[in-house]
Amino acid sequence: MAHYPNNPGFTYALRPFRAEVDLQDLELEGEVPGDLDGTFHRVMPDPQFSPMFEDDQFFNGDGMVSLFRFKDGKVDFKQRYARTDKWELENEAGKALFGAYRNPLTDDPSVKGKVRGTANTNVIVHAGELYALKEDSPCFLMDPLTLESKGYTDFGGKLKSQTFTAHPKIDPVTGNFCGFGYATTGILTTSMSYFEISPTGELIKEIEFENPYYCMMHDFGVTEDYAVFPVVPITSNWDRLEKNMPHFAFDTTMPVYLGVLPRNGESKDIRFFKAPRNCFASHVMNAFNDGTKVHFDIPVAPNNSFPFFPDIHGKPFNKEESLGFLTRWTVDMASNSDEFEKSEQLSQNPDEFPRIDERYATQPYRHGWELVFDVTKPYDGPGGAFMAIPNTLGHTDLATGKEKTWYAGSESAIQECCFVPRSADAPEGDGYVIALVDNHVSNYSDLCIWEAQHIDEGPIGRVKLPFRLRQGLHGNWADASKLPI
Repeated sequence: MAHYPNNPGFTYALRPFRAEVDLQDLELEGEVPGDLDGTFHRVMPDPQFSPMFEDDQFFNGDGMVSLFRFKDGKVDFKQRYARTDKWELENEAGKALFGAYRNPLTDDPSVKGKVRGTANTNVIVHAGELYALKEDSPCFLMDPLTLESKGYTDFGGKLKSQTFTAHPKIDPVTGNFCGFGYATTGILTTSMSYFEISPTGELIKEIEFENPYYCMMHDFGVTEDYAVFPVVPITSNWDRLEKNMPHFAFDTTMPVYLGVLPRNGESKDIRFFKAPRNCFASHVMNAFNDGTKVHFDIPVAPNNSFPFFPDIHGKPFNKEESLGFLTRWTVDMASNSDEFEKSEQLSQNPDEFPRIDERYATQPYRHGWELVFDVTKPYDGPGGAFMAIPNTLGHTDLATGKEKTWYAGSESAIQECCFVPRSADAPEGDGYVIALVDNHVSNYSDLCIWEAQHIDEGPIGRVKLPFRLRQGLHGNWADASKLPI
C-alpha cells in the first residue's frame, strides 16, 4: 500500500497527483483570445512511488509533463510522465529504487550506475522535439504533441557533458539553443561547459571550463556576445552525502561570483567577478551587453531563499531575509578589476521566477513579469506556510520604473508565468501572460490569461481544470509554427 510522507513536501498543496490525463475542450470562464495558437508545456515533480526516505525533497519526484493546446479559442489538456530510465526501472519493480535527492550512495544496488534523472524541472520545444530537462542528467526527448517519451540524447555522441541545463536560452537572432552543464564529469565536480545547438538540433559548439567551487548552477544568462554564470554558494560535499544529509546547503560565508565567458571564446577566456557581498540569487530575468559591459538582471536576496536547502552552519531559515528584489549586476570585461562595476536594485516588490518577452532574450529590453511575494497579504490555505507564498503576479516596466500587480487571494498561489506575444512582429510586451493559479482550499487549478501590460485588471480568461495540479517548476510557450505537423 502506498504511503507518502506526512511533511510539507508531500501534503496539502504538494500532495502527489500521479494521474496521466486527456481532456478536450476545457471549461472556460471569460475568453481565450482567438490569436493564441500553440502550446504551453509545463512540468511538475510527481513521484510515481512513495520515496525511500521520509524527508526526501519535493523536487526529487518523477517528471509529469502537462500540455495545454490552444487553438480557435479552445484549450485541450494532456498529461504524461516522462518515462526516463529511472521511471521505467521503478515501474517494472513496482517501487522506488533510487534514493535521496542527488545522492547515488542511497540507491538500491540493482540500479547502481544507472541515470538518475527525472526530467522534472523544465520543458521547451526546440528543433521539433520537446526537451524535458533536469540539470543533473542528459537531455530527455518527448513528442511535443503526443508527449510520447523518446529517451535521452547526447546529440549524436557529440556532447561531452554528462549533464544538461534546465534553463536554456533561445537566441532570437540565430535561433540557437544556448545551454550549459555543471558537474559535467561527475557528481560534485567543478567541471562545466557551455554549448549551443542549432535550430535543426545539431551541436554547434561546446566550451569546457572550471567553476571556482561546486554549487547549484541552476540558471544563467546569455547576451549577444557572452554567456553569464552566477556562482552562488548553494553547495555540497561528499561528507553530506555519506551522512544522507540534504544534498545542497547554503553557505553564508562564501563569496559570490559572476562568471563571464565569450560565446566565441575558449575556456581560458572566462573571467569571474566577485560580488560586493554574500547573497542568494537563482532565476535570471535577462542579460545583455553594451560592448564589453555586461548587464545581468536577477532577483537577489540577502540570505537563502530556499528553506528546503538548509543553512550549512545550522542557522534557522529567515523568511524576511529570503525575499529577493530584481537587481542588475554590471561588470566590464575590459576592466583590470575583478570586482562588480555596479549593483542596482530595479524593483520594489519582492519577487522570483522572472520572465520576459523571449524575443528580447540576449538584448536590451523593457518589460518583465515575475511572481511577487506580498507578505502584507494573508494566507488562509491549509497547513500554514513555511515560506513566503507567491500570491501576486507582477509586471515591471524597466523604462519607467512602474510596477503593476494582481493579487490572487488569500487561498491561492501562482505558479511561474509565461509571456506569449500577440503576433510574431508585435512590439515588445504586446501580448498575453499565462500562469496557473492554484486554490489551496477548493483544490482546483485555473490556467489564467492576462493582457500582459494590464495584469492589474485581472485575468481576461480562466481555463478551468477539474482538479488542482501539483506545484510545478518551469514551462514555456511554443507557437504553432514551432510544432511538428
